[in-house]
Amino acid sequence: MASTTAFKDRNLIAVIGDEDSITGLLLAGIGHINEHQRKNFLVVDSKTQISAIEAAFQEFTQRKDIAIILINQHIAEKIRPTVDRYQEAFPTLLEIPSKDHPYDPSKDSVLKRVQKLFGE
Repeated sequence: MASTTAFKDRNLIAVIGDEDSITGLLLAGIGHINEHQRKNFLVVDSKTQISAIEAAFQEFTQRKDIAIILINQHIAEKIRPTVDRYQEAFPTLLEIPSKDHPYDPSKDSVLKRVQKLFGE
């Protein structure tokens, strides 16, 4: 079993989402800018390039201060191969719905892994 000291510095939530999702979560207090001026969120709109989304995803998965990554499911679909390849426990990846795009459990990579584990 892993030591808790390896995860003690993971205390942030990162978000990749649309403007409404990010705004709500920032108002809830999740926003953070570290000493290197790196944010823990990315606002994605119609002009955001796929490469920028993938770069943010890679950055958030490699940062040692992030415990959870929230990503709007419709944005995760844009980088689905990258999301599906991610297998680490920390930071934990969770796909969330947005105001304009309802949650579809058949597309959720984490739920697919759980179902596979239980043989469903």
